Amino acid sequence: MSLTVHLVRHGRSTWNDERRLQGQTVHPPLTARGKAEADGAARHLVEVVGSARARVISSDLVRASQTAAVIGAALGVRVRLDPALREQALGAMEGVLTRDLRPQQTPKGAHVAEIRWGGGESIEDVYGRVSTFVGSEVDQARSDSVDHLVLVSHGDTIRVMEAYLAGRGHREVDWEVQVGNGSIRSIPAS
Repeated sequence: MSLTVHLVRHGRSTWNDERRLQGQTVHPPLTARGKAEADGAARHLVEVVGSARARVISSDLVRASQTAAVIGAALGVRVRLDPALREQALGAMEGVLTRDLRPQQTPKGAHVAEIRWGGGESIEDVYGRVSTFVGSEVDQARSDSVDHLVLVSHGDTIRVMEAYLAGRGHREVDWEVQVGNGSIRSIPAS
């Protein structure tokens, strides 16, 4: 049996519109545009999944759980919320307007992926969190004969999950990849 993992970014939120760093801030909801993006993702997944067995798991942050609810309803499956799929915690930077950010130097001898900017999580921390989660969920999906594992999450977390699924480490996340709101990245699980 083959398993496909679908990484879905939440629809546009009010803080996306305001250009605020969201991180793990729980409450920013979807905008009307974000709801339309969730609908579009759901329609696409219905076409791809068809009558195959699917499982939907979402970050528990509002913008992701609202997106996942639309997808789950369209696929006719219950959505499970899990904090392992949250965005990178950004500590004191959460809520800051992007225009107010100032460049910071990476400390000498440190790798940028291993710094906890703003007192939040490093990319290494996020990688540890999601690699454990995704590995376990892929194994469980195979055990349960699930064909499609839909993970609704956030831009940076999706980039990290994609690195993990491709067999790359936390220092090898592809930051050039654009992960738009409501986008889906479908990856065969190896």
